[in-house]
Amino acid sequence: MRKAEVTRNTTETKIHLQLTIDGTGQQSIKTGVGFLDHMLELFVRHGRFDLTLVCDGDTEVDAHHTTEDVAIAIGRAFSESLGERRGIKRYGSMLLPMDEALVMTAIDISGRGMAVVELAIPSEKIGQQFDTELVEEFFIAFARELGATIHLHQIAGKNSHHIVEACFKGFGRALGEAVAINQAAPDEIPSTKGTIQ
Repeated sequence: MRKAEVTRNTTETKIHLQLTIDGTGQQSIKTGVGFLDHMLELFVRHGRFDLTLVCDGDTEVDAHHTTEDVAIAIGRAFSESLGERRGIKRYGSMLLPMDEALVMTAIDISGRGMAVVELAIPSEKIGQQFDTELVEEFFIAFARELGATIHLHQIAGKNSHHIVEACFKGFGRALGEAVAINQAAPDEIPSTKGTIQ
């Protein structure tokens, strides 16, 4: 079973999570930021991962530290679960519609952490706590910790909630594809270098 347990404690957040990559989409997520919980639930369900996560963060300040640190912890859990990346497909992509919104997501678990996020989200805030600029911060932190190249490109969309929802659903689907075992080469590291670091 590809799974990991991560605890990350700082002066800003205290996080504990358990991740199973080969799951069914079961989750129990409590970050203290309702919109972030909702997006993570969608990500887990569409990627068919199992995730239990609790975060006690400084949400009295804002949702920034919680969002970024949760992304770091989840990215670390995926990295630990995948080990040397043996047998994975490595690449995944999804073109996901959410009503009027359309977002393209692509990922390469390359060992090189970077995120290119091109979104035109109309509102600055969704709900009471979530600043929409945190979407980019989440994916940058996740990409850096996993060692993956992530692209998110908005093709259409006017509703802020729909645009962000398309990002997290599409990312779940794309990541699920990338971490799936390549049955044609289940023991190979998918790189001509012989390593993914």
